[in-house]
Amino acid sequence: MNSSQEHPRLRIGINALYLIPGSVGGTEIYLRNLLQAMAALDHESTFFVFTNRETDSGLVPPSSHFIEIRQPIRAANRPLRLAWEQTFLPLEARKLRLDCILNPGFTAPVITHCPNVTVFHDLQHKRHPEHFRWFDKPAWDLFLGLAVRRSRMLIADSEATRDDLIRYYNVNPSRVRVALLGVEDEFFSIAAVRGPVRPYLLCVSTIHPHKNTIRLVRVFDRFRRERPEFRLVLAGLRGFQAPEVERQIAELNLTDCVKMTGWIPRVEIYDLFRHAAAFVYPSTFEGFGLPVIEAMAAGVPLACSDIEPLRSITGDAAVKFDPHSDEDMLAALHRVVSNPDTVEPARVRARQFTWRHCAEETLAAIRSAVTGEDPPAESSYRSLSRGTSQ
Repeated sequence: MNSSQEHPRLRIGINALYLIPGSVGGTEIYLRNLLQAMAALDHESTFFVFTNRETDSGLVPPSSHFIEIRQPIRAANRPLRLAWEQTFLPLEARKLRLDCILNPGFTAPVITHCPNVTVFHDLQHKRHPEHFRWFDKPAWDLFLGLAVRRSRMLIADSEATRDDLIRYYNVNPSRVRVALLGVEDEFFSIAAVRGPVRPYLLCVSTIHPHKNTIRLVRVFDRFRRERPEFRLVLAGLRGFQAPEVERQIAELNLTDCVKMTGWIPRVEIYDLFRHAAAFVYPSTFEGFGLPVIEAMAAGVPLACSDIEPLRSITGDAAVKFDPHSDEDMLAALHRVVSNPDTVEPARVRARQFTWRHCAEETLAAIRSAVTGEDPPAESSYRSLSRGTSQ
């Protein structure tokens, strides 16, 4: 990607207006790492990153070909942010003579002079509408539907999300490119200096219904009857199911042994992985499942739901369980803490998921959108999402 003879020099807009640092979960980790990887790959194009008033100074890479265009809005005011995205963002794009706009957070401006490329991390609003609050669902239907129709290329985090885009929106498969997520190098460093291991199970996720935290707490209560030395740490954003989880913790008298951290800085997340006896991920639905790859890279014994895309991503490198079965989850917890025999295969597999590959696939989708040519054949890297290794 370093030769202008191989690829054209493009003016690429990146719509980061959705970002609220510390409040949007895995999509923030995705965006930060994607920008850094693209900065390392493409030294010819110019990237214009549209940020908001909440954006911190560390988001935009310190590179001469990355330019921040700060907008006078707050993403926490979602109606204003969406309105700005549909009005002033296209005007800025025209003024800057952009060749393409990359939208990494589901939504996209409808009327633009240049093509959109939009990233879909999952289609939960279609797969599990019951998990959405009544006032959220119509907005998701409207704005994501418009983004699908008005984007020349779509990017999916996984093969499962690609299949959902084709199924629910009748998208031509040639318009959807899979760009699997990567894992930060810090997690591999954890594996080299892990310990001392302490008796706690770690789960990193936002507390939403599909994360299955209610069931995990219930099963942990039974697990602890046989392994009373263990604690459970729930790290991640307080989603709208957090009050219900807290009530269950109190009702089961688990207040002293179940900890909900809320959002914490990445350095504290690393420390939790470093000392955890095992990592458990009981989600009933995922677009990708980034914490699972992080646990694999960190060398933490892993138990996770037997669902796509987790099944394909982990291969044989995890203890899997039916997320709808208390008995199956309980058996998996006992197995993962007693026989952590999947750690090394997991680390080997995790090394195949890199942000460089994610950036390469993303840039390929952008070039295809700009030139109008069919995208090149996807790399063998995508085969990881089908459960095979290179």
